[in-house]
Amino acid sequence: MISHTHASATRPLSTQSQRPLERFARLLVAERGENVFNPWTDRDVPIDGMLNGPEARLARLRAHLAVSARRVLIGEAVGYQGCHVTGIPFTSERLVMTGGVPRIASHGERLSTRHIPWSEPSATIVWSTLRMLGLERDTILWNAFGWHPHRAGHLQSNRTPTREERARGLDLLAALLDAFPRAQLFALGRHAEASLRAIGREAIALRHPSMGGARAFREGLSAAVQPRSAPRVARPRRGRAAVPS
Repeated sequence: MISHTHASATRPLSTQSQRPLERFARLLVAERGENVFNPWTDRDVPIDGMLNGPEARLARLRAHLAVSARRVLIGEAVGYQGCHVTGIPFTSERLVMTGGVPRIASHGERLSTRHIPWSEPSATIVWSTLRMLGLERDTILWNAFGWHPHRAGHLQSNRTPTREERARGLDLLAALLDAFPRAQLFALGRHAEASLRAIGREAIALRHPSMGGARAFREGLSAAVQPRSAPRVARPRRGRAAVPS
């Protein structure tokens, strides 16, 4: 079950030093798509614990973005085991509870009512790789489609965003990247590559860590930040077309 709030992202996300995030904040809380969960306005009843919900997720996202980012890693869409619960892409409840996420305060409290904390394989791989390479402090994480697409009637599920949803997410993606103009961009998977091309952004293409891609992801990111040969770059196409499926 979903309950909706009227949370204002502008106050939690935009500080004096984060004015470029205001447009991003407005777009973030505006999404009301069918079979799409918005972690920053919606409450997952009864999964959200007493200390969790849209306001808490907004506060975590604000802390995550409160950095002069040198890199942005961009995936496909929010997943039910990670950002759906925590409000930070590629970040699970278990990672937050164990203090494994920079700038996110944790005292081991549970975020969900699930019998064990949510743990997402891709989240574990991404953060362990960032720590291994010493990149965890100045890297931020986002998705080409910034919300959680799920199967009808099943909040605890994932599905690939439709062509229309991916096109609808482009403005939010562009608004986030506008706030971090000096950051190097990394596209995790083909959908992320396509969305970045559609908004005229170049990015280094990496294998998504899911579905057996962990080793290729680690090796690709390591090669990009410690280059021995030029990594493959996903270059933008002319114009701004709808993202192909």
